[in-house]
Amino acid sequence: MKSARWRERSRLVRLWRLIRSRRPRTFNDKVRYKMLRDHRPLLVTFADKAAVRDHVAALGGEAYLPRAYAVLSDPAGLVDLDLPDAYVMKPTHGSGAVVVVSPAAPANARLPAQGGRWVYCHVRPESVDRKQLAAVGAEWLEQLYGQGPNREWAYGLVPRQILIEELLLGPDGSIPDDYKFFVFHQQVCFIQVDTGRFGGRTQDFYRPRWERIDLSGGPPWASAPQPPPPRLDEMIALAERLSQGTDFVRVDLYSLPNRIVFGELTSYPAGGHSPFYPGHYNKIFGRPWIVPRRYR
Repeated sequence: MKSARWRERSRLVRLWRLIRSRRPRTFNDKVRYKMLRDHRPLLVTFADKAAVRDHVAALGGEAYLPRAYAVLSDPAGLVDLDLPDAYVMKPTHGSGAVVVVSPAAPANARLPAQGGRWVYCHVRPESVDRKQLAAVGAEWLEQLYGQGPNREWAYGLVPRQILIEELLLGPDGSIPDDYKFFVFHQQVCFIQVDTGRFGGRTQDFYRPRWERIDLSGGPPWASAPQPPPPRLDEMIALAERLSQGTDFVRVDLYSLPNRIVFGELTSYPAGGHSPFYPGHYNKIFGRPWIVPRRYR
C-alpha cells in the first residue's frame, strides 16, 4: 500500500507518464493526456457537483437544473432536514456514489452498514435511518477521489460536501434514461444512452443524427434501437453550450416529459480506461479530439 502511494506521488513517475503520453492517438490516450496536463480551474468547477450548478445556470439557464434541497458541509444536518419521500444524496467531490431514496425501491433494499465507502444504492424512505444516512455521508467526506499524478486531480480541489437533489423520474415512474453527450471542441459527436440503472441495465451508442453504432461499452445493448428523445436537438445545443472553454467534456442530461435536466459534466470518463468492444472504436472516438500541445 505504501509503495503504491509513493508511485502515485513520485515526480519521476509523473515525468515518465508525461513523456509516455505525449503522442496520444486513442480516446483513452487523450483522456489520460488531459488528466496529466490540463489543470485549469474550469475543470475543478466541472468536477464540483455544487459549483457546476452556477456554470449551468449561466450558460444554459436555471430551468435545466434539478432542484437542490440542501448542500451540507456537515452530514449531521441530514438528521433534521425536511425532505420529501423521494430524493438523491451524492458527494460533491466524487463520482459513482449515490443514495436514491424513493417509494419505488425494492422492499428489501437497505442502506449499507458503515464501511460501505462509495455506495450506489436505491432504498425506500421508510428504510432510511437518518443517522445511518448521515454516517454514509460522513464516510464520503473522509475520502479523496481519483488522486495521483495522472489521475482525476480536480476532485481533490473540490470542497467536500453533501448535495441533496430532487429525484428525477421518467414517464412510468422509474429512473429515467441517462443521455451522455461526448462533446469535442463544442461539437457533439457521440451519444451514449444508459437505461435500467437499478436493474436490466442496457447501454447503446448513437451518432448525433441518431444512427446506432455497433459498439459495446460492457453492458448489453437494448433489444431494439431506442427512438431519439423528443427534444434531441435542444439537448445537443445545450451540451455544446455547456462545453464552452474546454476541448472535451462529456455532458450528461435527462429527458423528462416536460423538461430537459442536467446531470453532470465529466472530463475523465472511466479515468481514461473506457472499455470499447470492438477495440478500434477507441481510435474512432479519439479522432474528433485534437488535443492542444499546451493547455492555457
